[in-house]
Amino acid sequence: MSMEYSDKYLHLGEPVDPEAYVICKYKIVTDLDMKQAAAAIATEQSTGTWTGVSTLNDDIFERYHGRVTAIEGDVATIAYPEEDFSLDIGGVPQILSVIAGNLFGLEGLKGVRLEDVDFPKSMLREFKGPKFGIPGMREALKRPAKPLVGTIVKPKIGLPPSGYADYIYESGMGGLTNSKDDETLSNQRFCPLEDRVVAIAEAIDRVKQETGHIMMHAINVSTNGERIVEVGERAQELGASELMVDVITCGFAAVQALAEDPSIKLPIHVHRTMHGAITRNKDHGVSMRVFSKPVRMCGGDALHVGTFGVGKMKGSPKEDLANQDACIDPKMPYKPVMPVASGGMHPALIEPLVKITGTNIQIQAGGGVAGHPRGVRGGALAMVQAVDAAFEGIPFSEYAQTHKELREAIAKWG
Repeated sequence: MSMEYSDKYLHLGEPVDPEAYVICKYKIVTDLDMKQAAAAIATEQSTGTWTGVSTLNDDIFERYHGRVTAIEGDVATIAYPEEDFSLDIGGVPQILSVIAGNLFGLEGLKGVRLEDVDFPKSMLREFKGPKFGIPGMREALKRPAKPLVGTIVKPKIGLPPSGYADYIYESGMGGLTNSKDDETLSNQRFCPLEDRVVAIAEAIDRVKQETGHIMMHAINVSTNGERIVEVGERAQELGASELMVDVITCGFAAVQALAEDPSIKLPIHVHRTMHGAITRNKDHGVSMRVFSKPVRMCGGDALHVGTFGVGKMKGSPKEDLANQDACIDPKMPYKPVMPVASGGMHPALIEPLVKITGTNIQIQAGGGVAGHPRGVRGGALAMVQAVDAAFEGIPFSEYAQTHKELREAIAKWG
């Protein structure tokens, strides 16, 4: 099919006001001339289509058309006027329809990847950001400086509420600060949500009563949009200490609905299940860095960002550091989001991880806790010991000599 794209969308080298435009960077794979390919994206996502139309007058074009402002190699920068966006009715769904919409299906492009986006302050002010973020979570857990250290209950499905609570209790007695539901656990018959919330709250209370140690557990409240606040409120009423949302499957608006509802007074842990279908292909899709920004805008308090090349999840240190940066970038007018490293983590990996990430990180292990030779409590102790050693800058080989749980974890996995 032939396509007609006008070079009127090309503004190469022309400055644009970052306070008046949403500025996107796209990596493009195409046999077309890059100018034509970039113009095609700017056209399709703003005022045009595959052919000229009689209804597009000069005034509409000048006010609303996307502008290709730079082409560097295979990366094009396109600026969309702030007026192209609707935040009162529309919000993040409408934003994504512009910056990451039909462009991915254009026949003339073999691949397009949205690598980054920057929003003007006028748009950012329309979002409230996290209620808690890094400072709020650290305050709640009385953990001012060390990395947060947590677990994902394993097996991810199958345990009844009592068995689930036993796992949390053992984790807390081992010193973990955080735990969470896995992304597939909801309200199945073998572990109903309400019974699970009550059992976990009791387990966390027992840990605090017996040791003084504080921990929180993220209950998965992912559900249909019209029910998510209701489910979150019920979990909170029954004693939940944190809520979890699968942001890609539920939508960014689900996070925003919870975060901005005044009745919800808990941190929101944001899981990114299914993101790999969109972020993994380096020539097509959307980068996780891009997704990290609306999560922060919408009010997520903690977000999975990858394992920085050391865990089981696909990703490089450079890529995941970019995701982490989006969570904590001081240029955004919000509290910083707690970056979460989760997926194939175990105690022996914490030393190289913390060298990459620094200490503002939440480190989670599922199998790396439950698979420890001494069971869940032994795995939790090993994780805590590993974090302590990394925080103090003590080599694991030295620290493990006097900490048997860490020594056994390294022997098994390291």
